[in-house]
Amino acid sequence: MYDIVIVGAGTAGMSAAIYGVRSGKKVLLLEEKNYGGQIVNTPEVENYPGIIKTSGFEFATNLFNQAKSLGAEIKYEKALKIEDNGTLKTIVTNKNTYEAKTVIIATGAKNRQLRLENEKKLIGSGVSYCATCDGMFFRGRDVAVVGGGNTALEDAMFLSNYCNKVYIIHRRDKLRGEEKIAKAISEKDNIEMVWNSNVVKLIGDDKVEGITVKNSVDGSEKDIQVSGLFIAVGQEPDNYDFEEVVELDDKGYVVAGEDCKTESRGIFTAGDCRTKNVRQLTTAASDGAVAAIGACEYIDSELDTKNTKK
Repeated sequence: MYDIVIVGAGTAGMSAAIYGVRSGKKVLLLEEKNYGGQIVNTPEVENYPGIIKTSGFEFATNLFNQAKSLGAEIKYEKALKIEDNGTLKTIVTNKNTYEAKTVIIATGAKNRQLRLENEKKLIGSGVSYCATCDGMFFRGRDVAVVGGGNTALEDAMFLSNYCNKVYIIHRRDKLRGEEKIAKAISEKDNIEMVWNSNVVKLIGDDKVEGITVKNSVDGSEKDIQVSGLFIAVGQEPDNYDFEEVVELDDKGYVVAGEDCKTESRGIFTAGDCRTKNVRQLTTAASDGAVAAIGACEYIDSELDTKNTKK
């Protein structure tokens, strides 16, 4: 029996674990793959208050070690289902079944695919969603990055240090990323912008040999020879396993306000997986704290009061 079971060990989930154990609660963190979430792929973090500069991996590792040292229990299992039995919640994973007084859904979001033919087949053979993970494999070669936000621009900057040439394919005529990064991009001789364009085809059967891009203004198409395609077009949540106990919006995000409370009492949500306007490290950490405090208050004021009356 746990006081709080947290699904997802990203920034939000680990922050929730820290606040939960510091409130004297028995906390279990469930993580399908590796702790840290998407931030582990970011080479430099400069926008987290109080930390001048760090890597995403270092940030996540420090958070993980902090949660673990305080007493949070961490298991690498995929949560398949959550059952709301009133005062108790049942969490079914691919390995075990757990009971808890409260649950915090902090599943984050995963990389959005372009849904091109052979995209999944060529993952690891030229298609990648993580420049810092796979960029070194393309040293001295030409590559392309799809996207116009901060992640795409950071990926392009990173790749430009190792690759011969980097194309940025963006569907608009203006970048969405921060001005500081956009300026740095414009000063790179080996980065070329391909505006108003979308990737419509991957060239190559067993490995990426090029891409076909279509101009959204005049409809023209052209082939660009590249050895790698790095896709950075945003993220999407993966919460459909829990739609029986929480409301999801039309994009699959858990519906919750700034109090991180879902429609089901005792079930909270935190981080990038919930409906919100800003998805940053700071807001993920904030959500984790809010959700954990809410869970603790729910246990102390509602569940313990009921038990006392009995």
